[in-house]
Amino acid sequence: MRIKKTVILMMVFLLSACGYHLRGALTLPAGLKSIFLEGGSPQLQEQFASSMKVSSVPVASAPESADLIIRIYNENNDRRVLSLNAGGTANDFELDYNLEYELVDSKNKVLMPRQPISIKREYYNNQQAILAKDNEELIIRHEMYQQAIRSIVGGAKTALDASSK
Repeated sequence: MRIKKTVILMMVFLLSACGYHLRGALTLPAGLKSIFLEGGSPQLQEQFASSMKVSSVPVASAPESADLIIRIYNENNDRRVLSLNAGGTANDFELDYNLEYELVDSKNKVLMPRQPISIKREYYNNQQAILAKDNEELIIRHEMYQQAIRSIVGGAKTALDASSK
């Protein structure tokens, strides 16, 4: 029994030493107590809240109570047909997600001016599995929101590191 406990304890230490993190967890600066996302679509707000929950960073309910405020501007989703089959039905689509963000501290001081984010994805539209392809588009959009959040958090980490020096 003692050997079993020792092996489990060693595995826990090895996992934590190798840099293992929960999938989707984001690394943020240690001094960051709370964060607020201002603007953005409901889908982006939802993805942001779940990413911060996984990363153990509280999301502030108001900008006044946050250490860092992320302001979202000009967010838009586009879908474009890339190719058609002989019957005139779309074969390929391109999904395009764009936004601009700005980072502000609790005193309304701009830490990072507006930065653009542009994410593009393509997918094949199989006419034999239309329901599955609608679901595929939702999954791809979900991943695009996650990528945008990772980019914003990376920018926030850089800006906070630069402002603390």
